[in-house]
Amino acid sequence: MKEKNPDLELEELIQSIFDEHNGNYGYRRIQDELKNQGYLVNHKKVQRIMKKLCLKVIKFWRKTRKYSSYKGNVGKVARNRINRRFNTNVPHQKLTTDITEFKCTDGLKLYLNPIMDMFNGEILSFGISNRPNLKLVMEPLNEALGIVKGSKYRTTIHSDQGWHYQHKKWVKTLKKNKVFQSMSRKGNCLDNSPMENFFGLLKQEMYYGEALCTFEELKSKIKIYIHYYNNKRIKRKLAGMSPIQYRIHTSQLTA
Repeated sequence: MKEKNPDLELEELIQSIFDEHNGNYGYRRIQDELKNQGYLVNHKKVQRIMKKLCLKVIKFWRKTRKYSSYKGNVGKVARNRINRRFNTNVPHQKLTTDITEFKCTDGLKLYLNPIMDMFNGEILSFGISNRPNLKLVMEPLNEALGIVKGSKYRTTIHSDQGWHYQHKKWVKTLKKNKVFQSMSRKGNCLDNSPMENFFGLLKQEMYYGEALCTFEELKSKIKIYIHYYNNKRIKRKLAGMSPIQYRIHTSQLTA
């Protein structure tokens, strides 16, 4: 008689978590997700089961040319208020933004401009367009300003020195809403590493290694990914919670 597998339920659960997150979870985050579901399992056991089930993260990083919107001093260049002090315990106190580009099969390029809360890495708003125009940054800015309105502390928004963020309309909107402006030093991507890390993660998990698709298909995929990233993708630095779960959790603690 064949001996019963004592880990069958756990193996099925690990397989389910791995599949749900499109093969992007390694053993440490699967261990965190198991804990969230009430299963306390040693990380070595999770690693051993994943090896048995041939579950391995195969997504990879690919270094590509970074999109640059810098056109010199075409407006106001703000000082670097953030100065790599990215951490904050206060929601909506420090925001960051940038633009990245993607190739599509229909001869178009897709430009993405998210605005992130550095408190928990949550994407508060984002713009998508086939042109890197001013509308790409102004629409998500106005949406984000509506979200942070009434915050306990004055908000600072950080960016690079791209022409969008030097534009008088961007600067005027920030002043009108009493938001501090901060800019990275010229050509220094480490001054905005939280957003650079998000772009790398997004492209690694849903773009690199995948077949190119049309603009509308890619737009839909990015929207789905950002919703997944905000609501379901857990981070170890957020105590094994997703950005929105962490925000809700901390707000309940301080209520």
